[in-house]
This record gives sequence, structure tokens and C-alpha cells, in this order.
Amino acid sequence: MKKDLHPTYGPVAFRDRSTGRITVTRSTLAGRPLDAVVEVDGTTYPVADVDITSDSHPFWTGTARTLDNEGRVEKFRRRYEGRA
Repeated sequence: MKKDLHPTYGPVAFRDRSTGRITVTRSTLAGRPLDAVVEVDGTTYPVADVDITSDSHPFWTGTARTLDNEGRVEKFRRRYEGRA
């Protein structure tokens, strides 16, 4: 195997900017210089700030809105009613 072919893979803390929740996982970002570090359970991790996580995404928080598909179908039928 070639040396230095793959990026460094290690633990990184991802912080949700809107909620502040921190999730520790493994990523290739561990090999890059990050601006901030955070201590979680006595261990220091580099921090990557992210805009949206499952903690703040509307689908996962239950605040998602559905579009009015029924009105769109009726509008389509009215527009193309006599053409078939």
C-alpha cells in the first residue's frame, strides 16, 4: 500500500450552530486544522460548526410543512380538462 494516500481519519466534534448540540463522530476533518476545540467527557476534540443537523432540521424535529398537492392537481385538471 502507498503511504500518505488516504486522509487522516479520527474523532471530530460537530456543533450545531442553531442549537449548540455537540455530536462526536469520526471524520477525515480530523487531519485538517480547525479553529476551535471542545472538551467532551474529559477528551479534547477539534470542532466543526455546521448549520443543520438532525437536532435542528425541520424533518427530524417534527416542524416540517407539507405542500398543498391537492390544489395543484385540481389546477392542472382545470387547465387541461378538454384536451385529451
